[in-house]
Order: sequence, then structure tokens, then C-alpha cells
Amino acid sequence: MIVLKSPREIEKMKKAGELLASVHKEIAKMITPGITTWEIEEFVDSYLKQHGATPEQKGYKGYKYATCASVNDEICHGFPRKEPLKQGDIVTIDMVVNLDGALADSAWSYPVGTVTEETSRLLDVTKEALYKGIEQAKVGNRIGDIGYAIQTYVEEEGFSVVRDFIGHGIGASIHEKPDVPHYGLPGKGPRIKEGMVFTIEPMVNVGAYQKKMDSNGWTARTVDGKYSAQYEHTIAITKEGPIILTSQEDNERQSV
Repeated sequence: MIVLKSPREIEKMKKAGELLASVHKEIAKMITPGITTWEIEEFVDSYLKQHGATPEQKGYKGYKYATCASVNDEICHGFPRKEPLKQGDIVTIDMVVNLDGALADSAWSYPVGTVTEETSRLLDVTKEALYKGIEQAKVGNRIGDIGYAIQTYVEEEGFSVVRDFIGHGIGASIHEKPDVPHYGLPGKGPRIKEGMVFTIEPMVNVGAYQKKMDSNGWTARTVDGKYSAQYEHTIAITKEGPIILTSQEDNERQSV
């Protein structure tokens, strides 16, 4: 069942999203060769506590950390660790914030120092794919329109879209209906309605879209060892169009 959110509920989630966005803006200042994802993990845990919030994914199905920190060929759910990031790496930091019972979810990929031209293109294409998906998230369209827009653009740019991990509704819990694939056919899937709140979070690979799992049971990585990037926003559907609840910048596309 898809639970539609009231304007009051959306406003509370927007406040959680604003806090989450402020965390990402601070992380962006920290990313440099030599920093560890464990330092980022400790910062996020402390920052959220200082602002009266909690990391919702900590303890979720036994997950131990406030963040997921996925490096290079790790698609998602990488564990924070004490190995320093190196020049040319990319790292995706993903987190869910709980502020006064309202949740927001956002992931962002960061280049570490100077990266290759191919890696820079991967980051640019993945971020643009996110916004192309958001543009389709309007009343009357279907969920499949989002995935089709993302997949078509990404594949035209020579990259691939991960199939095994998708966007999702969010509200009282991290994962609600609807499922939001980043691939598919237009005109398919649930109708998009006012009051829906869900994530769009394309994971894009340089090589093959398939994944393999690490022995920890959480971390997914590319089958060919090539880089993967991800950008994610939580959005709310209104009559006027989608609102980005986790927007990081005043000049970012708040709504489309």
C-alpha cells in the first residue's frame, strides 16, 4: 500500500531533509586525500546528535553505522573504515536522518582530489540522471516514466544502470511503497499522485550493471571492478510538481 503524506507530514520531512543536506555540505568540505570514511562516520553521528536527530539506518536490520560509505567499485552499502581515501578515488556517502520522527534519505558521490576524465563524466552523468528522473515525478505520470528517463539517458552516455537496488517510498519507515526502479518502460507502474514521498537514487556503473556481494552480506560492488556512482534525493509530489526535500543548495532545482 502506498501511503500519501499530508502537507504537515511533508513539512516535517523537509526539515529532516534540510538537516541531512547540511551534513552533506559539511562532508563536501572534508573530502580530501588522506581522510578516512571512519572519520566521516564519526562526524555524521556527532553532527546529528548535536542537532537533535538520529541516524535512522544505525541498527536497521542489524546495520551498525550511521552512514554507508561506498568507495570506487562499491555500488552501495559499503562499511565506514579506517583506510585513507586516495587521490582519484570516489566515495558515496548515504544516510537516513530521523528528526522528530520524520525521515529523509540522500546519497552523494564525491571525487577525492583530482579524478580521471572518465570518472568525472560518470559523476556528471549520474547526477544529471537523478534530475532527469525527478523531472518525470509529477502527478499523472507513472513510476516507469522515471526509470525510463534515467535508463535512456545513462545508456546514451555509455554507462549502465544498476538493477538490483532501487528507489523507494519513505515515511514512517525507511522503505515503503512504491518501489522506484531506475530502468524500465514508460507508462508502466503505479500512477504518481499528490502526497507521495519517495527517493530517486540512480546507481550508475562505468561497466556492466550487474553486482556481486561481499562476504559481509551488505556491500555490493561491480562485477568487473569498474567505478560506480550514486546520487539520491527524497522528493515529495505536489500539484505544482516534485519538491526536493533534501536539496543542498539555494540555487539547486528545488522543484521541477
